[in-house]
Amino acid sequence: MLSIYGNSSGRFCDGLSRRNFLKIGGLGMGGLALPELLKASANSGGGKREKSIIMIYLPGGPPHQDMYDLKMDAPREIRGEFKPIPTSVPGVQISEMLPKIARQMHRSTAIRSVVGARDEHSNHICFTGHPLGAQRPPGGWPTFGAVISKMQGAKNPAMPPFVGLENKMKHRPYNATPQKPGVAHKSFRPEGDGKADMTLKGIDLERLKDRMGLLKSFDQFRRDVDAEGLMDGMDAFNQQAFGILTSSRLAEALDYTKEDPRTIEMYGKGDKTVRGDAAPRILEQFLVARRLVEAGVRVVTVAFSFWDWHGNNYGNARKDMPMFDQGVSALIQDLHDRGLNKDVAVCVWGEFGRTPKINKNGGRDHWPRVSCALLAGGGMKHGQVIGATDRLGGEATERPVHFMEVLATLYHHVGIDVAAATLPDLSGRPQFITDGHSPIHELI
Repeated sequence: MLSIYGNSSGRFCDGLSRRNFLKIGGLGMGGLALPELLKASANSGGGKREKSIIMIYLPGGPPHQDMYDLKMDAPREIRGEFKPIPTSVPGVQISEMLPKIARQMHRSTAIRSVVGARDEHSNHICFTGHPLGAQRPPGGWPTFGAVISKMQGAKNPAMPPFVGLENKMKHRPYNATPQKPGVAHKSFRPEGDGKADMTLKGIDLERLKDRMGLLKSFDQFRRDVDAEGLMDGMDAFNQQAFGILTSSRLAEALDYTKEDPRTIEMYGKGDKTVRGDAAPRILEQFLVARRLVEAGVRVVTVAFSFWDWHGNNYGNARKDMPMFDQGVSALIQDLHDRGLNKDVAVCVWGEFGRTPKINKNGGRDHWPRVSCALLAGGGMKHGQVIGATDRLGGEATERPVHFMEVLATLYHHVGIDVAAATLPDLSGRPQFITDGHSPIHELI
């Protein structure tokens, strides 16, 4: 990771200044990926497409019965405490805990019948379409962001194609990233991955433009490295990597404080407290995601809060859902206001649903049989609900939608023909990227 020290104020929850340093994932995403990412981008012939995706991942599995699929005819221990409210789409109701999203439903689609999960805590199925424990080809399944990076490359030469804003979590399956199609296509992480960290001291953003000053301030470089002519000997992709890291474009996109104060207020302030394995509730990341796609990033992933509510389901919902409601609705509104609603697709979901019945601790347990998703933007046919579940919210009864169908829809949005697109596994055998699943026809 590369740490760039500045002079502004504002503090993180750990007491460190928000803008006294700007962390940019270093010359290595998992080691040394940035130069290789750029090389792969050039080889893929990308750069012409103008579509992007923001995926908001809800680790732990959100309770679909308390969000988009309330069951008022079910017994009390199933229907819960929340009531449905009307939305901007006539006849469509969602939870009273999501009033701002309700006002954006004409720009959104709620899917009430997502299937294909397993009872396993992992971001794997949301990022690849395959459960963590599923049989996999040599090298494993790639994340959807890696697929897009591989097939389309960088949209803007000064920006990486795939950026992951999700914070590192204690539960390892949430941090596992499939390797295929290679480290060159892993997400670029502004917070770094803890490997090969480098710190630049006494250098501000302006001086970073001076590459000689950058090189001489690498704390962990041996004195003889530069004497060997490192910069002169680097290939073009390493040079471009330094160009990205020293360019103001990425730094400016990450610095949401440059936004109009009214826009920042619209997104709101999150709660950065981390509970156990939890991901922080950082609303500002939604705004950063919008700034990144606007600056030329193809795929941005965000993780919001921790939804594994085995106890105190309604208490947790009353804390988390208002922030979630504000952040998601602000992103949808902001994309529309900026004319990006056709170019940027938004997907919001978790790895599985929750049990219909409330347990003895007042919580809902894991329920892989059915879950939910919210899609917005992407020029899709919104203002609808897809799928339905039974009276108890436990089984999909109408239009089951597989996780891979959602990813196929996102691929379609960026211009990838999933019926023909393949990537070779480590044995050289081509693998279809959506395993035969097609985009959701109701949205296309």
